[in-house]
Amino acid sequence: MTLDDLVRLRRVRDRMDRDYAEPLDVPALAREALMSAGHFSRSFRAAFGETPYSYLMTRRIERAKALLRRGDLSVTEVCFAVGCTSLGSFSTRFTELVGESPSAYRARGHEAGAAIPACYAKIYTRPVRNGEAGRVPRP
Repeated sequence: MTLDDLVRLRRVRDRMDRDYAEPLDVPALAREALMSAGHFSRSFRAAFGETPYSYLMTRRIERAKALLRRGDLSVTEVCFAVGCTSLGSFSTRFTELVGESPSAYRARGHEAGAAIPACYAKIYTRPVRNGEAGRVPRP
């Protein structure tokens, strides 16, 4: 992989971070990186350790957790606010990454984390796939 490829992949990843609620698909992201969809997916995984779809869904779940902690939106509203189009897929992925359903996450108290600065809360509450559980310390 060339340095130019890495720069383009980083730009696309930054776009996914910024525009997570927009309809983003692998072919469109690949065009933005000037790669075929297959090459883009393989290169993205090699560079960042996960597929583009997995990365995007992790970002969406991360944002969904913040919205659910606020408690003023329903799970369905949160689902659509973060760019998911299927409540079932959103709930399944949320449960897979967080370990509890969106409804259960929304219902439990989050007051203990209210005093934590947002920059630390984002790191601490980042969704982690089961295979990565050993990487990030959890309480």
